[in-house]
Amino acid sequence: MTRHLFRFALGLLTAGLLALPTWAQFRVEVSGVGLTQVPIAFAPLRGEEASPQKISAIVQADLERSGQFRGVSAGVVTDETQRPDISAMRQKGADALLTGSISRMADGRFDVRVRLWDTVRGQDLGAMSYTVVTGDLRLASHRIADFVYEKLTGDKGVFSTRIAYVTKSGTRFNLWVADSDGENAQSALASPEPIISPSWSPSGGQLAYVSFESRKPVVYVHDVSTGKRRVVANFRGSNSAPSWSPDGRSLAVTLSRDGGSQLFLIDAQGGEPRRLTQSAGIDTEPVFSPDGSAIYFVSDRGGAPQIYRMPASGGPANRVTFNGTYNISPAISPDGRWLTYISRIGGAFKLHVMDIASGNVAAITDTNRDERPSFAPNSRLIVYATHQDGREALMTTTLDGRIKARLSGQGGDLREPNWGPFSKVLP
Repeated sequence: MTRHLFRFALGLLTAGLLALPTWAQFRVEVSGVGLTQVPIAFAPLRGEEASPQKISAIVQADLERSGQFRGVSAGVVTDETQRPDISAMRQKGADALLTGSISRMADGRFDVRVRLWDTVRGQDLGAMSYTVVTGDLRLASHRIADFVYEKLTGDKGVFSTRIAYVTKSGTRFNLWVADSDGENAQSALASPEPIISPSWSPSGGQLAYVSFESRKPVVYVHDVSTGKRRVVANFRGSNSAPSWSPDGRSLAVTLSRDGGSQLFLIDAQGGEPRRLTQSAGIDTEPVFSPDGSAIYFVSDRGGAPQIYRMPASGGPANRVTFNGTYNISPAISPDGRWLTYISRIGGAFKLHVMDIASGNVAAITDTNRDERPSFAPNSRLIVYATHQDGREALMTTTLDGRIKARLSGQGGDLREPNWGPFSKVLP
């Protein structure tokens, strides 16, 4: 049984974040060419050779992964206190330049400073600085990438956000929380039984997921910072597919407690659920629209799995997908403009993106075993699991499919990615 069928078949069953970090050994490989990419020069930060993290390289990798930037070597080391040779940067073809410095303080912390330049207009676009412990150097790097991204595009960057995903190695399952580039992964839960459907709370502090450790699917909510968790849904039959409401107060879940698999709404603290659907088919994989007014979900009420939309309080459902006979795993972009999902084309499972307003759909991958897409919080990227070059991988892609990055790990089968919300700023 494929994992796609396994996820859908859940509807048929009754028809402390760990203290020690574990490196997942990811390597980012960016491929493709965008229509318009800003060429930006990166000068090694003054003092960076003594830093345990190469900040300029992390920032460059972040920006290139976004699909909107192309790295150019500045060729010189300079810092944020000096005005660079703007004409030399223009001759290198760079429209922007990032300079800076890093130094170790007497208390062991690092002082990180950067400045961004517009080399076309010769303008100073601003500076930023962080004083951080060694363990926060990567986060500082991602924050710098967010700063550059926002200054040059006008949109918020997502590099300092987190992703969750599941690995299977032998008979062991692990739920991981990692940086958006896949690095700095830490295990939130390890189990000999399957873990599926991780879903970030709107605050970014909790994960809902399904664990089979009781030899049946049970929905838990897990506090990421403390490792404490609670059972939210453990009713007779199957409890699956948790999805947070935008206000974080409730979860939409799939339960088979009344026979069949239907959608219910349950308080995030647990309690008695309220039934939302009354169909004769399997209804599962609910996701809320960003404004909380609607729920998109998968149902085979028409004979095969398709994506439907209904009011969040329940009521009549309208079919959304019409291309193909098997469409599952919907995700809605935070700006409400896009729907991404997996469609079976022949025997291949491919990532598709729909413009919700027009209904236009495009397949944006050339792989055949794509799974579980999830949008970045700025709606500009999608993370998903797939098979590429004979092995499993986590990928990010731009919405047009032109720029892809493989976050390839060595920790076993990679699956079930979910991109978290915007994170809090560094203290």
